[in-house]
Amino acid sequence: MSSFTRMIASVSAALALASVSSVLAIPINNNASPLVSRATAPSPAFVVYTDKFISADILPPASSLVGFNVIALSFLTLRGALDQAGAYAALAPDVRAAKKAEYQAAGINIVVSAFGETDKPTTTGADPVDTANAMAQFVVANALDGIDVDYEDLDAMNKGDGAAEAWVTTFTQTLRQTLPQGQFLLTHAPLAPWLSPNQQFSAGAYLTIHKNVGSMIDWYNIQFYNQGLYTDCEGLLNASGGPFPGSSLFEIAANGVDLNKLVIGKPGGSADATNGFVDPTTLGTCVDQAKAKGWTGGIMAFQFPSADSAWIAAAKGSSFQ
Repeated sequence: MSSFTRMIASVSAALALASVSSVLAIPINNNASPLVSRATAPSPAFVVYTDKFISADILPPASSLVGFNVIALSFLTLRGALDQAGAYAALAPDVRAAKKAEYQAAGINIVVSAFGETDKPTTTGADPVDTANAMAQFVVANALDGIDVDYEDLDAMNKGDGAAEAWVTTFTQTLRQTLPQGQFLLTHAPLAPWLSPNQQFSAGAYLTIHKNVGSMIDWYNIQFYNQGLYTDCEGLLNASGGPFPGSSLFEIAANGVDLNKLVIGKPGGSADATNGFVDPTTLGTCVDQAKAKGWTGGIMAFQFPSADSAWIAAAKGSSFQ
């Protein structure tokens, strides 16, 4: 995910790739908070990302996000905390504490989202242990409820040599050493095709990662967009088709991933992704169908302000009101 998109570009069933060099340089807030129990995983999870500048207050009033229970500050990168993540960390400690208290009272967890579309941690040689330790310290120092891992190193994943899967596995294991399960949220935001068997990702992509560390991950904010797929309920829920078959919601569950760890991710507005936008009312009908078949994972939106309290109310359909 960048400021406006997260994508695999499908061209003749192949991926169009880009990389940006970066180095590990994460500033740490010197006003660190002690490690304490902060968050248990909400179920279902209703997640919204914030990357666009909103106001000098950084986050909107919690009343604008009624219906969500997690907001993800984007992004904590190898170059440091950028956009909303950086702006939140730069708030005066008392202002940040007041905003955190406001959101806590509203039942909304605040997490930081790591990496995004432009970070290539495996390709650029970032050490997974050092990177995880630095990012975990950022979470603790800023009194956040956890971290979302938006790993999108397409070059590494496409090599199929297992290096990407090993990197994410070690990174996740290291995060959990500082951010214990049951005290801090740890989620991942994989591209939907990475959760399906595909020769494009011969080392298994997120199916391998799930086997390795899935028990450490609270849920997956799955990016069901930017692939030219998942634009109706059938494609989103039952049969994705196209160049990435087996990557719809229930197909992913059949691939061995716990059904209720699967959170349906969609752009909040058509400008928030290259393709894959579904209006929230239509999405709500898909959510109702999925709920009727036993799914209760939740919904993710990229991003506020396109996705607000009205958006999530519609997207929940009649299932989660």
